[in-house]
Amino acid sequence: MISTQDRATLITLAKESIQHQLEHHNPPHINTSSYSEALQQHRASFVTLKIQQRLRGCIGTLTAYRPLVDDVAANALAAAFNDTRFQPLKQEEFRSLEYHISALTPPEPMGVHSRNELLTTLRINTDGLILSDKHHRATFLPSVWEELPEPEIFVGQLMRKAGLPTDYWSDTIQVQRYTVESWGEENLNN
Repeated sequence: MISTQDRATLITLAKESIQHQLEHHNPPHINTSSYSEALQQHRASFVTLKIQQRLRGCIGTLTAYRPLVDDVAANALAAAFNDTRFQPLKQEEFRSLEYHISALTPPEPMGVHSRNELLTTLRINTDGLILSDKHHRATFLPSVWEELPEPEIFVGQLMRKAGLPTDYWSDTIQVQRYTVESWGEENLNN
């Protein structure tokens, strides 16, 4: 578990990283050793940015390969400036940003052999999913369950996100699940 203090630190880091990029046109230097031991651990994360509760950017990693502080800082910058669904963040939008961070557990293969087995094995509101088949790959964080609460729809839309038909299944498909510790600024202020 990430402590409340470390969660607040990561939210601040995401904000400061974006602000630094806006003001200096380059990413900030992160001194990893100045953070708590928990934040120096290698973990994958996603940073979601919203303005007035509408998505403004969301980028993350699925595999832990760098310290969590570095991952959050890099993903905050990518969500603000490199999410291809949006124009790069402008200075005037900065003050309106809402920050949400998800720290992922390592993905685990599900070993399911049919779409029906996948649908009945899913843990609603708990599992994030990674689907991959050949050059198609997509993920949904567990928070997507709020918008797509039915397993059939959740999986169908994830297939669609991967560029596959919504009712797709094959013997070569690979499915992994993960969970997250997830929080936003609003959770820290309560």
